Amino acid sequence: MKAEQDRMPPASEEEGERPLLLPTTPGETTNTLIHYYRGELGRMTSWRDRIDRTSNWAITVVAALLSVSLSTPTSHHGVLVFGMMLITLLLMIEARRYRFFDIYRARVRQIERSYFAQILAPDPKRGTEWAAVIAGSLRHPRFLLSYGEAMHRRLKRNYGWMYFILLLAWCLKISTPKLQTEGVPTLQAQSWTYVIDNAVLGPIPGLAVIAAVVAFYVGMLCFALRPDRDEGEFGHGEAHV
Repeated sequence: MKAEQDRMPPASEEEGERPLLLPTTPGETTNTLIHYYRGELGRMTSWRDRIDRTSNWAITVVAALLSVSLSTPTSHHGVLVFGMMLITLLLMIEARRYRFFDIYRARVRQIERSYFAQILAPDPKRGTEWAAVIAGSLRHPRFLLSYGEAMHRRLKRNYGWMYFILLLAWCLKISTPKLQTEGVPTLQAQSWTYVIDNAVLGPIPGLAVIAAVVAFYVGMLCFALRPDRDEGEFGHGEAHV
C-alpha cells in the first residue's frame, strides 16, 4: 500500500498545477526586469498612439468646420457651435485614454529613473522602494489621475488652442455680414443688434446663444488656469505629454 502511495503524483500535479519558478540569480532577475520593461514600454506606446489619434481627429474636425463655415457666406454659425461640442466630446475621450496611458508611463519612468539611471550614474540617496511601488501597482492597478485632472492636462496642452480658434471663427462669423461673398467688400456689423440677430440658433434667441458660449468659455478658462497637482514620485518633469 505504501509503495502505491509513493508512485501516486502529488495532488497539485494531478490538477495540472506547477510550482511558481521565480528568478534565483541576479542575472535572471535582470533579464526578467528587462523583458518587463519592454512590455510596459509597448503598452505605453500603444496608449500614446491612441491619444495622438484622438488629437488628430480633433484637428481634422476643426479644420473641416472652419473650411465649411468661413468659405461659404450662406453657412450658419451653428456649424462652429457644433464644432465646440464635438471637440468637447473628443477631449473627454482623450482624457479617458490619457488616464490609462499615465499608468504605464509612470511605471516606465520608475524603472528608468530608479534602475537604469542608477546603473549609468549611481545616486547613493536613492533606495530600492521603487520596486515596491511598481509591485503595488501591479497587484492593485489604479488610476494615478482623476478624470478632471486628465482633462485639465489635455486642455492646457492641446485643446485650448482648438477652442480658441473656434471662438475667433465664431465671433468673425456672427459679426461679419458679407464674409467671403464674391464681388462684395467685407463689412463689419455696425450695431450690437445685428450681432444678436445673427447669433440666433433655431428657436434659441441670439442673446441666449451668446451668453451660453461666453459662459462655456469662461468655465473652460477657469478650468485650464487652475494649478497643477504635485505628482511627487510620479512627477513628469519637463519632458512630458
